Amino acid sequence: MFKLNEIIRLVKKRKRVARGGSRGGQAGRGGKGQTARSGGSIKPGFEGGQMPLHRRLPKRGFNNKAFGVITKIINIADLERAFNQNDVVDSLVLHQKKIIKTNRNIVTRLKLLGDGLLTKKLHVIVDGCSAAARLAIEKVGGTITVQGKKE
Repeated sequence: MFKLNEIIRLVKKRKRVARGGSRGGQAGRGGKGQTARSGGSIKPGFEGGQMPLHRRLPKRGFNNKAFGVITKIINIADLERAFNQNDVVDSLVLHQKKIIKTNRNIVTRLKLLGDGLLTKKLHVIVDGCSAAARLAIEKVGGTITVQGKKE
């Protein structure tokens, strides 16, 4: 047997916004002012003309991306794998052979490290070089030029 208090209402009845005074002075539209008007909406974060919280709080930290210099690292083993005898190795050739990836907007330096074994004579032009890498290149008769060296 059905009881009225056990029946679940399947469809929620929509509240009818009154047109006259049957729901009080505001007719179910809240208080007066901007939100009571048709089309009246307030942007998120707006505080009625007061300086918003997201502008009152200080910015944190320092961002050096605009001035930073990224150093790309390559090893002797990378040169051994990608180049032949008496090749000239510089950043443009390394970029063309897709050994390094560079962004045109950011200044990139190229540093050579001595990890690996070199058996080919190469002519290398880089921005920085470790002592082990210099020794490995000169050992097989190659040359290394360090550009922009601060001395």
